[in-house]
Amino acid sequence: MIAKLMGILDSIWDGYVIVNVSGVGYRVFCSTKTISNLSGVNQPVSLFIETQVREDSIRLFGFLTPTEQDLFNTLTVVQGVGAKVGLAILSALSVQEIQIAVMSGDAKAFTRVSGIGPKLATRLVTELKGKLGSLGTNEELQILGVTTNNQISNKILDDALSALVNLGYARTEAGIVIAQILKENTDISTGELIRLALKEMGKNF
Repeated sequence: MIAKLMGILDSIWDGYVIVNVSGVGYRVFCSTKTISNLSGVNQPVSLFIETQVREDSIRLFGFLTPTEQDLFNTLTVVQGVGAKVGLAILSALSVQEIQIAVMSGDAKAFTRVSGIGPKLATRLVTELKGKLGSLGTNEELQILGVTTNNQISNKILDDALSALVNLGYARTEAGIVIAQILKENTDISTGELIRLALKEMGKNF
């Protein structure tokens, strides 16, 4: 079973790339985000590989990081999410956006993905909730790159997120902004967190 490919990027196509490994060309399906982050044709490339074996085919799916690969595998466990839809999700949403959408219950974020309607979006949030943690826990904030301490409580995070949502901001984007602020402000009050978030949201949205 192929777990990783290291070679030269031979060519880029719609939804996949050809990787030349010692004269053998491997077709590897990737998300558009992964493809856009490759160095370019005729440049060295290294991809983590998920191999899917079917009766009539063997398909390789490539990822730049183990995190992206793990998330792809987690997404495709959900009923109605095959490899094609899994890559579509990873093409439309970043790993961080997916994590926060699930943890904040923002099913609407998934409807931005082509081929995903409200029913499947809700199923994604429901079935992935326990697998990706919950917004506001130390475990999840560490996934987002935030160093926390005991002075940051779930209530502060919930209150700040609720305030931004009540002002009309999307839960996923608000959650990302809150996480970014907490990277540099781990000892912060709810009011200050909301103030800084509103200032940042005003810049970006």
